[in-house]
Amino acid sequence: WYQRRVRGVLNYSSTVTLLNNLSTMMIWQFLLILSSFYIAKSSELVTCTSVIKLQNVQRGIRLHSHEVKYGSGSGQQSVTGVSNGDDVNSYWVIVNGSNKPQCERGDEVKCGDIIRLKHFTTNKNLHSHHFSAPLTGSHQEVSAFGEDGVGDDGDNWTVICSTDVWLKTSPVRLRHVATSKYLTVPGSTFGRPIAGQYEITAHSSISDASLWKPVESVMFMPSNEESLHDEL
Repeated sequence: WYQRRVRGVLNYSSTVTLLNNLSTMMIWQFLLILSSFYIAKSSELVTCTSVIKLQNVQRGIRLHSHEVKYGSGSGQQSVTGVSNGDDVNSYWVIVNGSNKPQCERGDEVKCGDIIRLKHFTTNKNLHSHHFSAPLTGSHQEVSAFGEDGVGDDGDNWTVICSTDVWLKTSPVRLRHVATSKYLTVPGSTFGRPIAGQYEITAHSSISDASLWKPVESVMFMPSNEESLHDEL
């Protein structure tokens, strides 16, 4: 009887978790479909509070995190790269960096701005520090850190791009403010429990491996413009 009871509880828990995940994914897929109908010049802007997935130009993978901690180094929540474009754990929210007052919804992100990327499902910030990367020891570890978006200076990244503002069509680099290393993909992949996912690191080298572009994103427009995004 006890084993049947436990099995039933586990099945119920798993079902609730699945439904919650499906609900979240369905909501965001719906928002992304709606957002695709709005076409305007300003929709090319990457803006504050927008929800984005970042795809690496060289590898084609998306920046990703989940409730799996590194087994070495800092022991913080791991950040990886995945090829699956439908995974809700690859969404990040753009917020102000350097503990400045929060930017207004829809404010354009300028080249040279300091931002934080808050993981959509766990509310931890994209982070780096002087710990060595788990697979590529000459690189710096990248993790997800903080609680409910509150972290430290290791969460700050400078947007490096060739235009005046960050555009969806223009790949950018993210340079870690505290260590001057660039968010990059060295090419190594993990084994269990995250088999096949790519290692994400920070490193001083500049190449296509450190170029990122927004994909599958919901961009909020400036508040003085009427758009579908403002209603979502």
